[in-house]
Amino acid sequence: MSSVEATMARVEETENIAWKTPLPEVAAKPENSLSLWVTHSLIQCKRLLLVWARDPATTIQTLVYPALTLVMFRIVLGNSITAYTGQPSIYAQVPLLALVAAMSGAVVSALGFKGEKMTGLLGRFWTMPIHRAAGLTGRLLAEAVRVLITTLFVVAVGMLLGFRFLEGPLAGIALIAIPVLFGVAFAVLVTALATITDGVMLVNVIGIINTLLMFFNTGFAPVFAYPSWLRSTIQNQPMSCAIDAMRGLAYGGPVGEPLMKTLLWAIGLIIVFAYPAVRGYRRAAETGA
Repeated sequence: MSSVEATMARVEETENIAWKTPLPEVAAKPENSLSLWVTHSLIQCKRLLLVWARDPATTIQTLVYPALTLVMFRIVLGNSITAYTGQPSIYAQVPLLALVAAMSGAVVSALGFKGEKMTGLLGRFWTMPIHRAAGLTGRLLAEAVRVLITTLFVVAVGMLLGFRFLEGPLAGIALIAIPVLFGVAFAVLVTALATITDGVMLVNVIGIINTLLMFFNTGFAPVFAYPSWLRSTIQNQPMSCAIDAMRGLAYGGPVGEPLMKTLLWAIGLIIVFAYPAVRGYRRAAETGA
């Protein structure tokens, strides 16, 4: 027998042994397991981040718009508000625009959700062996990452205009975390609305909410600049509480009370709108309606 024939015989013998050897049995994880929920949520999060990164409209809405608005506020209102209040206006305007960016980006995300529902992508995911909660939690996780990136960008632009972390690095980390929490809570609200309204109505409703919150808060003007009958509402609305907490963490001043109010607002929004968001997301995935 030649060496080639011997080699082929050994290969054939090895293949026969391999075929006869039973493969190890690996138990499939149930679709509702915690580990699959985490894995699938991260995959959905990555998918959405890639979609947003490739969309110029999303980039403009979440990065360019708040940065340009911050520069405009600084040029038009900066010196007058500083002279009026005795405090640098940049420490109110940076928190204001970070929160505005979080809210405006949530609208873009909601429109993307409507598009996925109309094209049947949500329904396709629902029929695949994917954890049922991964679609929604992955979307909220992507929102948190997007708000974090947007906040860092707005803060970076603000630092070019004079913004500084005067209270130290730990206070700075807490400052950056506030828009992330606020953005996730607002995203739960927007998701719940997105499941019951069409695209045009959604944009109009959220646009009205954003406009009212943007111009009636303590970041746009000090609370004593508003009419006396409106001051209590201005001071306790969610954006004002977050802005006051962020300003205290950066420039100094009261932090405990506005931070506690911010947490209560965020937790309250999540509690109130979480169930409608989950129920609406499930209905949209199952029926496309």
